[in-house]
Amino acid sequence: MKTRAAFVRKAPGQFEVGEVDLGEPRQNELLIKMSAAGLCHSDDHIATGDIPAGVYPMIGGHEGAGVVAGVGPNTPGFSEGDKVVFSFLPSCGRCRWCAAGMQNLCDLGAGLLSGGRPDDPTSFRTTMDGAPVGQMCGLGTFAEHTVVSVDNAVKVDEDLDLSKAVLTGCGVGTGWGSAVNSAAVYPGDTVIVMGVGGIGINAVQGAAHAGAANVIAVDPVAFKREKAQELGATHAAETIEEGAEIARSLTNGQGADSAIVTVGVTKGEHVAGAFAAIRKAGTCVVTGLGNITDVGLPISIGELTLFQKRLQGSLFGASNPKKDILLMLSLYKAGKLKLDELITNTYTLDDINQGYKDMHDGKNIRGVIVF
Repeated sequence: MKTRAAFVRKAPGQFEVGEVDLGEPRQNELLIKMSAAGLCHSDDHIATGDIPAGVYPMIGGHEGAGVVAGVGPNTPGFSEGDKVVFSFLPSCGRCRWCAAGMQNLCDLGAGLLSGGRPDDPTSFRTTMDGAPVGQMCGLGTFAEHTVVSVDNAVKVDEDLDLSKAVLTGCGVGTGWGSAVNSAAVYPGDTVIVMGVGGIGINAVQGAAHAGAANVIAVDPVAFKREKAQELGATHAAETIEEGAEIARSLTNGQGADSAIVTVGVTKGEHVAGAFAAIRKAGTCVVTGLGNITDVGLPISIGELTLFQKRLQGSLFGASNPKKDILLMLSLYKAGKLKLDELITNTYTLDDINQGYKDMHDGKNIRGVIVF
C-alpha cells in the first residue's frame, strides 16, 4: 500500500511530507493505522545530524500509538482492532539483558538507527521509487500507516485515548524512570532536574512520586519552570548555578542527592554543572542527548573519586518497556500520573515543521501529531 509520511532526505535538513510504499507485515509484524505520534527531540537530532541515520530518506518518529490494521502470518497475541503503544526500544525477551530484567538494553537495540528491522537492519518495509526508506527505530511513527515488529508493540486497554497514552512510549518513561530507576530517588531527597521539556517534566513527576522533599526544576524558559511547578517541582531556577545554590540551602550546604540532566541538546558543560551540584556520594544521571560523537566531560577526576560521586547514564529511564508502559498507564488511569497536562499543542502531519519550530522556541512541553 501507499501511505503519507514525514521524512528527511539528508542531514542537516527538514522534514518533508510525501508518499512512500509500505510492504505487507511479515511474521511477527503488525500493520498499524497511526493515531498519534509525539514530537520528541531525538527525531530532531536525526534532522540536524547530531544522531546519524543509517539510511536516507529516513521517516522520523519513534513515539507512537495506533490501532492494529493487519497481522502478519503466524503472529499470535494480536488481532485487528487492538490498540497498541510502541516502545521505541524493542525487547526480544531472550537475550542476556531481557532475561536480567533490563529490557531497555535488549540486543535488538543495536539496529535502532539502521532504519531497517530490529532483527535484520538490511531489511526494509518502506520504499520510494524502489529504494529503501528508513524508519526511525524501526517504527517511523510520522506516517499515517506503518509496519512494526511485535517486539516494539505493547497492547493497551481499549478505553485509553491514544493521543495521550502515546507519551508513555518514550517521553514519560524516559523522564519518570530517570528519577525513579536511574537516580533511585528516596523519600525526603533533594533532586535537581536540569531541562524541563518533554523528558525533564516527567523526571519532575517521577521524583515527586518517589517522595522527594525538594524537586528543583532548572530551565531558562519561564513557561517550562511554571509548568514544572504545576507537576511536582517545589522550586525553580533559571540556571544550574542557581539550582545548586537552592539545593545547598536546603541541605546544610551539602548539595542535591541527585541531579538529572534532561537538556534537549546536552553538552559536556551541562553534565559538569549537574555533577558539581550533587553532594558526596550523590548521583548525576545523564539522560539527554546531543551530538553523539562528542567526547570528554569537564569534570574533576579528584571530585569523582574523593567525593565518591556517581555518574549514571540512562536509556528510557532504565525502564522495562513491556511492563512499565502498562504500569504508567495504570497510574494515569488512577489519576496518579499526568499525561493530558503534558501536551501543549497538537498538529497535523503536514504541520510537523511548525511543531518542531515551537519546540525550539520553548513553546511546547510536548507537541503531538494527531492523525
